[in-house]
Amino acid sequence: MSNLIKRSITGFIFVLVIVSCILIGKITFLILSLTLIILSMNEFYRISVKERIRAQKNYGVFIGTSFFISNYLFAQNIVDYKIFTIFIPLFIFVFIYELFRNNKKPFSNIGYTLLGIIYIAIPISMFNFFVFRGNLNVIYTPNILLSFFIMLWASDTGAYIFGVSFGKHRLFPRISPKKSWEGFLGGAITSLATSFILSKFYPDLPLIHWFVISTIIVIMGTFGDLVESLFKRSIKIKDSGKIFPGHGGILDRIDSVLLSAPIIFTYLQLIN
Repeated sequence: MSNLIKRSITGFIFVLVIVSCILIGKITFLILSLTLIILSMNEFYRISVKERIRAQKNYGVFIGTSFFISNYLFAQNIVDYKIFTIFIPLFIFVFIYELFRNNKKPFSNIGYTLLGIIYIAIPISMFNFFVFRGNLNVIYTPNILLSFFIMLWASDTGAYIFGVSFGKHRLFPRISPKKSWEGFLGGAITSLATSFILSKFYPDLPLIHWFVISTIIVIMGTFGDLVESLFKRSIKIKDSGKIFPGHGGILDRIDSVLLSAPIIFTYLQLIN
């Protein structure tokens, strides 16, 4: 089977799972998000071993999933903001726990443990505020999150097609030699066009906001891709994993999400 066919099949299944879990309801959304956090953080911590770093993998994943669940409950007004105070001792214990480990790089271990939470768990936790809308009567509304992924995929597809067809001017050759300005422009065009179409299906959000969200996705999604490439290049690996044939690891599939989601969350809070 050719690599292109593998990529196509894997990509289709990945998109189908994401879309289905978002549309079915809040329980499948919860399962999807926790799965992404667990797989991504485990992958991140596993990669760090190549640098002789022993992150507190299980504890880091525990904090990451707990943070998501706390946001899941908070976004639905099931609990109040006080639930987040439990993370103060949880984070402090990351430092204390390292005292009982015999390792030559204790602060590298601490740093990578916390980075996994900040880089992966916190951005994915922002999804809760995309889907739970309303002040008193909070309801599960998948429109924003589903549109976020659709625009992201449109941007990636446009960037790939334009980059392969017209790419001549390198965007960031030191980190990602294959990325081009032509690809970036193509991604912007397809994402903006997609946002225009989505605005017709979901008119409750004015067109200008769709364009802004699309622009954020293109810019921050590209930065997210570059940041993950920088991480992989620093430890001399090509892919973050092998879970997706033809695509690499889970981090390779969601790298664009990790920097764009927090900025879109910020924007949505501002316009509300």
